[in-house]
Amino acid sequence: MGIFDFVKEAGEAIGIIKDKEKEAREEAAEERGIANKLTQVVVRLGLDIKDLRIDFDDAVATIHGTTETNAEREKVILAVGNSSGVAKVDDRIQVVAPEPEATMYTVVKGDTLSKISKDHYGDAMQYSKIFEANKPMLTNPDLIYPGQVLRIPPA
Repeated sequence: MGIFDFVKEAGEAIGIIKDKEKEAREEAAEERGIANKLTQVVVRLGLDIKDLRIDFDDAVATIHGTTETNAEREKVILAVGNSSGVAKVDDRIQVVAPEPEATMYTVVKGDTLSKISKDHYGDAMQYSKIFEANKPMLTNPDLIYPGQVLRIPPA
C-alpha cells in the first residue's frame, strides 16, 4: 500500500487531460470568438471607426483602427471596455484630428449623472453634456450602473 508518483503528462492519452496543442487551439478560437463579439458591439452601436480590428487575449482587448476624433475613439474604447469579461483595453486607435481627451470616470454606487456633473463641472444641470458624450452606449440618463466607465468631456 502507498502512493506512487507518475508524470501526469506522460502515458496513453485517454481523454483525462487535454492535449496542450489542442487546448491552445481551443483557447485561441474562443478568444477570436470574443473579439468578433466585441467587434459586433462597436458595429451595432454605429461607432465610426475605419479598419477596425479587435484582438482579445487574457481579458485584454486590443483595439486597432482609425477615427476622426478623440471623442469617437473614446466611445469605441468604452463600448469594448464596458463589456463583461473585458478587464483592460489596449488602445491602438489612430486619430485623424486630435482634440482634448475626456476624463474617464468609473461610476460608483449612488452616482447619478447630475451628481457626476456637479463633481466635475460644478453644475448638476450639465448632466446632459455627459449623457450626450456617452451616446449611443447610454440610451437613458437614469440608467447607469456601478463599475460602468463614462466619458466626461472637458468643461
